[in-house]
Amino acid sequence: MRKIVWTIAGFWLCWLLAAAGAESYPLADGTTVSGDVVSFNDNGIIFRTPDDKYIDRMPWVKFSQDGLKQLAQTPKIKPFVDPFIMPAAPARITKPVVRVSDVSRLDRSSPASLFGGLFSSGIGLLALLLIYAANIYAGYEIALFRRRPVPVVMGVSAVLPFVGPVIFLSLPDLREVAAAAEQAAAEAEPVVEVEPQRFTVPGSQPEQPEQPQEEIHIAAGSWQAGATAPPPPSQAESEPEVFQRGQFMFNRRFFETKFAGFFGIVRREADKNKVLQVKTPRGLIVAERITRITANDAHFEVMRGDSRQEVMVPFAEIQEVQLKHKGA
Repeated sequence: MRKIVWTIAGFWLCWLLAAAGAESYPLADGTTVSGDVVSFNDNGIIFRTPDDKYIDRMPWVKFSQDGLKQLAQTPKIKPFVDPFIMPAAPARITKPVVRVSDVSRLDRSSPASLFGGLFSSGIGLLALLLIYAANIYAGYEIALFRRRPVPVVMGVSAVLPFVGPVIFLSLPDLREVAAAAEQAAAEAEPVVEVEPQRFTVPGSQPEQPEQPQEEIHIAAGSWQAGATAPPPPSQAESEPEVFQRGQFMFNRRFFETKFAGFFGIVRREADKNKVLQVKTPRGLIVAERITRITANDAHFEVMRGDSRQEVMVPFAEIQEVQLKHKGA
């Protein structure tokens, strides 16, 4: 009997020791689980309770952070538990207090005006010098463009910067002024109609005045035997009529009045053998016809070799005009 009692007491003591050796692990829902670890893997862990029962495999996510850390103390379980343990929050770093101390500062000078700042620095003086030189060069270009005296325009630009170039730029061209003056003088000049002189040979009938022709027919002629050449010019006809600049004003009105017979394709008999000799600085021009005329220049038809060409001559370049016979 005594052996039976001691055997029961031994079993009861072993059970107490096993119950006392079983650990408790807190869960995420606030409860705890106690028992010995039987098996564990990636999916969870299996416990054996003190009453010799086995708990179904519990996932790692059901344990609280404290339970996971308690299981991580076992080296074999630690690799499975570490991915579910949240890292501890880093300690708050206290920023050092920055103390700003007063420093000594330089006194700012009073701000100067724009022109005062330009004259007070070397770069400003250089910029003003470049602008002044550009102003004088602009006067030079304007003098060439407006055909004004270059020294006068550049001098005014130097004395009156910016204002002088603008004044001369707004003035008209000297050539335009001269052309306008000549045109005004030509319009104011009275028109004198000169009646052509008619010569009558004794014993012949007087020449009838020419009737205006509605159409001009040019018939091609050929040389025939027995045809006579035109008579040589007389002494009076061989004397050229000379018109010089200064005595006459060469403009559109002058040519239309003095040389009206040179504008038509078919010349009158009296002017048929006469030519115009125009003297210019570029040379001497012998014109047989005036093809067209404008307010500033005249266009003459001249013979160069076997061809006829049209030459334009400005009125300002004409120095002298002579009306003479071809054979003179």
